Amino acid sequence: MNYYICHMQKRINILNKKAKYEYEFIDRYTAGIVLQGTEIKSIREGKARIAESFCQFKESELFVINMNVDEYSHGSYYNHAPKRERKLLLNKKELKKLKDKIRDKGLSIVPTKLFIDDNGFAKLNIALSKGKKTHDKRNDLKLKDAQRSMDRAKKDF
Repeated sequence: MNYYICHMQKRINILNKKAKYEYEFIDRYTAGIVLQGTEIKSIREGKARIAESFCQFKESELFVINMNVDEYSHGSYYNHAPKRERKLLLNKKELKKLKDKIRDKGLSIVPTKLFIDDNGFAKLNIALSKGKKTHDKRNDLKLKDAQRSMDRAKKDF
């Protein structure tokens, strides 16, 4: 029983590090996810990836596509499909706002972080984003290197 309590207190933060490099974030939202029983168990074990995933509207509902949640290790024939579409839960106002903005050219919805909240529910941080050009990416890397060298200089004093 003690093992179970300690195991549940472990923080789960699965990040999409590539998204910050590839996209410029305009708006951020936190959405719930509709999951099957074995999916939440796999997420609690940290066996999920959102690096290549994206969000798409189907009629008036938002789905995350290409999110990989590995099969549960102790699951039987009730196990889930690893790469299935999962519905995201947002308010009607937020969904309408996102749907209206997504019609603009070049905007997309990208998952940035998958985590378990304090109540034990899986949540997904998503961002309305615009793709960066190559020169923007290079500029971001230059700024990051400059900041890193300034931090090193402060540390030496």
